[in-house]
Amino acid sequence: MKLRNWSGTYQFTAPKVIAARSIDEVQRVVAAGGRVRALGTRHSFNDLADNGATLVSVTGIAPEPVIDEADGTVTVGAGTSYGVLAAWLQDRGMALGNLGSLPHISIAGATATGTHGSGSGNQILSGAVAGLEYVAGDGELRRADRATPGFEGMAVGLGAFGIVVRVTLDLQPTYLVRQDAYTGLPWDRALADLDAIMDAAYSVSLFTDWSGDSLRAAWVKRRVAALDNPGTTAFDDTGVTDDTPEEFFGARREPGPVRFIDAPADNLTELGTAGPWSQRLPHFRLDSTPSNGDEIQSEYFVERRHGAAALEAVRRRAGSITPLLMISEMRTTAGDRLWLSGSYGRETMAIHFTWRNDPAAVDAVLWDVEAALEPFAARPHWGKVSHVTAARVAELYPRLDDARDLFERLDPDGRFSGGRLERLAVRPPR
Repeated sequence: MKLRNWSGTYQFTAPKVIAARSIDEVQRVVAAGGRVRALGTRHSFNDLADNGATLVSVTGIAPEPVIDEADGTVTVGAGTSYGVLAAWLQDRGMALGNLGSLPHISIAGATATGTHGSGSGNQILSGAVAGLEYVAGDGELRRADRATPGFEGMAVGLGAFGIVVRVTLDLQPTYLVRQDAYTGLPWDRALADLDAIMDAAYSVSLFTDWSGDSLRAAWVKRRVAALDNPGTTAFDDTGVTDDTPEEFFGARREPGPVRFIDAPADNLTELGTAGPWSQRLPHFRLDSTPSNGDEIQSEYFVERRHGAAALEAVRRRAGSITPLLMISEMRTTAGDRLWLSGSYGRETMAIHFTWRNDPAAVDAVLWDVEAALEPFAARPHWGKVSHVTAARVAELYPRLDDARDLFERLDPDGRFSGGRLERLAVRPPR
């Protein structure tokens, strides 16, 4: 049976897939020669992780997390899911500053592709990467950190320079988050007050199918406080607290579950109560099916100051978008200096599309979406479906030449290259 991605919508062409159980095994695979690329939780929706040759999965390597209290970091196996690490850290009174909506994704895969999480004051997940251990083209284990020249090109490295086997992430003390859902947010109000809305909490997600005069829902995640006893998960779970607003820019707080996608409500993390960051920052529970599970995803990053205009432009295409769409989500992130990040050099709004599993129809409607977003220099997510070209990538990423030179220096033989990297001129054809 051919290997497919997480949602079953992409079939890998690589004839050989090795499930490594140790770093030594990864080194042996690489040292044997030939093209090889890393495989994580297979959450990409295009051929970014494929190479038509050999893939090596690192998800079976033991997490073995190690906290460095002096540096305020944790080092963990690259194939470990964020949810597994988050639970381990929470038990020890520590936390990450940001998580993606799905805790199921692997740490190395998410950071290598610029997966972002949410929060106007939060950088993308790769912004927390303080160090990488990777297997180089000669099979040797190497380490890079923020003091290493070119590290800004490695944190979002697209698997283009080696097989990352361990990742070091910044830590902070544990904290509580309360999330509430609000419905009935008028589009007119959302567009007029977009900056204030996205800045109103630690993390804000707006959900829509682009039809009607109101959005589907606003999920608002408010950071509450640090736990008094960080080794426990004790907190006030009585429901509404005195300072929880019933109104959010014209929307009303919903006391019960609010689904934003066609999935069981109990797959979602809890609304209306405070809880550990590890159980509130993601939208989905680690022990549940993430998202819908049978879908195609696209996502585009625009400069935040153009956010309202970009949303208006997409909304004008609602007639073609809505029939194929499960849900769209808008989030914001802080700018960063990571060369291939969607947020490089600018505060960013992410506009995400979860499509029904109809590849031909989705391919057609994406031309419409991308035409709407073209004036706003929208950077597509590296691991999701788009029509981006090499010429457009060169326009969108000012440090692309630096990244290309870095990858050539670290991997001169193109051992870790692949078809998508070459089509987008991130690596030269081999």
